[in-house]
Amino acid sequence: MAEAEAQAPNPCSICLEPMAPSEAQRGGSSCAHALCRSCLEGHVRAKVESGRAANVGCLDATCAGKLDPELCRAALPGDVFERWCAALCESIFVGARRTYCPFPDCSEMMVADDDGERVTQTECQVCRRLFCAQCGVAWPAGADCAAYKHLGRVDTAREDMMVMEMAKGKSWKRCPRCQFFVEKTDGYLHITCRCGNEFCYGCGMQWASHSGCTM
Repeated sequence: MAEAEAQAPNPCSICLEPMAPSEAQRGGSSCAHALCRSCLEGHVRAKVESGRAANVGCLDATCAGKLDPELCRAALPGDVFERWCAALCESIFVGARRTYCPFPDCSEMMVADDDGERVTQTECQVCRRLFCAQCGVAWPAGADCAAYKHLGRVDTAREDMMVMEMAKGKSWKRCPRCQFFVEKTDGYLHITCRCGNEFCYGCGMQWASHSGCTM
């Protein structure tokens, strides 16, 4: 009798559709609500797409529990899980000054721990190449920040022109806050830049004040 009850389908806490015990997903250790995979995936995906993935709570309105990515991992597509984890990592450094590796094949985010001093020569934690945390460029050997500004102005202008031509040809858009070029290959128009700014890829407006794009 007990074994039959254990195998009996239970309803999802949200959609109330029956589900086998093996299909029930617990999203957090601080709550006992069991959800079907469809409801759990839809909830987390919506949070990720809206830029609120740093704080994903239980779907039950009466529950204050928070969802645990590891407990939800089996029910989520790989891209949703990775974007959720990335948002959680970003939220840890809210308010901190962030810097990014300037090399296009890396672009790793790091926290600039200035500790009252201007940090210049920095080693990327991932690719191990040197760059200037102040100027945001590959480390100019034999030159400090002041000297770098007077070096290679012709070459820099030529490189900038090449980048601008490429961006125009590929229809890249600039982030309204940091002016960094962003390339969208697929997905929604809602873009979260590496600097944390959210904007519409279609019209360039800030996403918080965006009321719909006609592009």
